[in-house]
Amino acid sequence: MRIDAITKQGEKAYALLQEDAEKIRQLIEVQLENLTMPQCPLYEEVLDTRMFGLSREIDFAIRLGLVEEEKAKNILHELERKLALLHEGSVKK
Repeated sequence: MRIDAITKQGEKAYALLQEDAEKIRQLIEVQLENLTMPQCPLYEEVLDTRMFGLSREIDFAIRLGLVEEEKAKNILHELERKLALLHEGSVKK
C-alpha cells in the first residue's frame, strides 16, 4: 500500500473516531437534558455501552496502525472530560 493511501486511511479513521465520540456526547447531552438523571440505570447503561464500544473501535484502529495510540486515546479522554462537564451541569440543576 502506498504511503499517501495509508495516510488518508489514517486521517479518515481518526475523523470517524471523532464523529463517534461526538455522537456519544450528543446522546448523553440529550438524555441529561430531557430524559433521565445521571443516577438512572438506563443512563449508566447507555454511557457504559457506548464508551466501551468506542474504546474497542479505538483499540482496533490502533492495532491496525491507522492512528497513533496517544492521539486516538486522546479522543476518549476528551470525551470523558466533556461528559464529566455535562454531568456536573445536570447535577447542579
